[in-house]
Amino acid sequence: MDRLFNLDAQLLADTVLLMLAMLVMFTLLSYLLFNPAREFLKKRQEKIKNDIDSAKAQKEEAEKLKEDYDSRIKNIGREADEILSQARQKALLNAEDIKAQANEEAARILARAQSQIELDKKKAADDMKKEMISIASMMAGKVVSSSMDEDAQEALMEETLKEIGEETWQN
Repeated sequence: MDRLFNLDAQLLADTVLLMLAMLVMFTLLSYLLFNPAREFLKKRQEKIKNDIDSAKAQKEEAEKLKEDYDSRIKNIGREADEILSQARQKALLNAEDIKAQANEEAARILARAQSQIELDKKKAADDMKKEMISIASMMAGKVVSSSMDEDAQEALMEETLKEIGEETWQN
């Protein structure tokens, strides 16, 4: 029985030795080459999965931002209308304030003009009285000088001074 299945012992030994060598070589190569390659592929697969997850998260965030911007764009017209209406209200209030100030200034100017007119009227009346007094004095002087003598004039002046009183002449 040298032969098993028509195979000699040397061939069987070589086959077994070759199988053991291949097993050792496969184990050694799987440890040295296949495991790092598997780990590299596993890391790459995890990285790709993380990239996909982060891309999904970024896409969701971008969609949220887009919705937010869309809502803001929709509200921009409304906000602009509100800002314009507020500006109009402020402008109307300012216009009313300016009108009120202008009316007050006009009233002050009118009051000053009225008081100036009153003063001018009084001054004109005083000037007219003085003029009338001087004219009356001149006329009275001419009438008195032609019809009265000096004693009668002095008596008349003294009587007039007593009637008017000394306070009037001193003021």
